[in-house]
Amino acid sequence: MQRRHLLAGLAAPVLVPGLARAQAAWPSRPITLVVPWAPGGSNDVVARLVAPILSEGLGQSVVVENRAGGGGSIGMGQVVRARPDGYSLLVSSASNHVFHSLVSPNLGYDVREVLTGVAMMVDVPNVLAVNPSLGVSTVQELLVKIRAERGGMSFGSSGTASSNHLAGELFRMLTGTELVHVPYRGGGPVATDLMAGTIPMAFMNLPTVIGPAQSGGLKIIGVGTAERVRIRPDLPTIAEQGVPGYAVRSWTGLFAPRGTPEPVVARLAEEMRKALESDAVKSRLTALASEPIWMDPAATDAFVRAEFDRWGPVVRAANITTG
Repeated sequence: MQRRHLLAGLAAPVLVPGLARAQAAWPSRPITLVVPWAPGGSNDVVARLVAPILSEGLGQSVVVENRAGGGGSIGMGQVVRARPDGYSLLVSSASNHVFHSLVSPNLGYDVREVLTGVAMMVDVPNVLAVNPSLGVSTVQELLVKIRAERGGMSFGSSGTASSNHLAGELFRMLTGTELVHVPYRGGGPVATDLMAGTIPMAFMNLPTVIGPAQSGGLKIIGVGTAERVRIRPDLPTIAEQGVPGYAVRSWTGLFAPRGTPEPVVARLAEEMRKALESDAVKSRLTALASEPIWMDPAATDAFVRAEFDRWGPVVRAANITTG
């Protein structure tokens, strides 16, 4: 009996407190939020909004790093290959996480298996925006212009297989019009060229264009959600303007490499919940016409799998592939 007590006493301090100290030490250095799109897009806006609040809660610097290109796969791949230690995280969207994965047979991995959900963050409405010089204010007026354009009208998006690209393809299919897709490396560059008149129209995320729209640099003529956006009820939906069945929206979530310790994931999820519930973030998201939709890690993974089931048939019908 005494020998068993002695062995237990020797084992416990070596294993349990050691593990507790290792977990308590996280985070001990800066954390990077990788945004797989160019600066200025909706993911970038959200990441830079929550970063300082996460930093305060975690007691370490939280740095936003933009790694654009490849439809979001370059930045996503960087996090996939990173050590699962909680220091390299992905601020992901429906565009790169679901759509690009569905159209990229040579991606080399399944995001559902190599990335784990930390938290769902923000629901982001898609919108149809035009250059003011086009002289249209409604979807029906735009359709007249498109049908008069020989060879079809070009539209910009944040990249091939992005939610904005799929928004344009769905619009084309439902209206029976000719459209030519012009992919960019993020929402920021799309907005710049749309305001310059380089492209006449674009499907974009509302947070990216709300500022330029308010200043008159571009015009929003329709929202892609099935119903009007609660915080911007003045914007009519595309569906109610004569395109029944049209519904596209995006989202932003936080993900970590699979294998990241559960206590670290749980801590990150909780700090993200606090950030999204803060008055500063909620008021800013309202100004951007976006809504916080926090989900815990398990719910985030389940949500992503449901998104694959929902959009797989749509992507196949549009016959989009990156080869």
